[in-house]
Amino acid sequence: QVQLVESGGGLVQAGGSLRLSCVVTRDIFILSTMAWYRQAPGRQREWVASVTIDLKEKYADFAKGRFTASRDNIKNTISLQMNSLKPEDTGIYYCKQELGGYWGQGTQVTVSS
Repeated sequence: QVQLVESGGGLVQAGGSLRLSCVVTRDIFILSTMAWYRQAPGRQREWVASVTIDLKEKYADFAKGRFTASRDNIKNTISLQMNSLKPEDTGIYYCKQELGGYWGQGTQVTVSS
């Protein structure tokens, strides 16, 4: 079965940090770019960052300089290190396999002011 399971969300004060992780079924992980998306209530889901099979990273403008995406091709995981968090970073963060469009269930990130 295909699984993408996020973890690491929680409550943090503005300026703080969180590290999110996503464990992915190997059969789909090894084939594709992996990505992080986020969605706030009443807002459209937006792309945050991606990392290719050969470890090339891309970031949305709001994430550049603050967030770092990575992947471990042995453990079949992706991570998102988030620093200097702002209240506007609040939302549900999702792991996605881009090739097949597989999504995790998401993990809640709440940044207080």
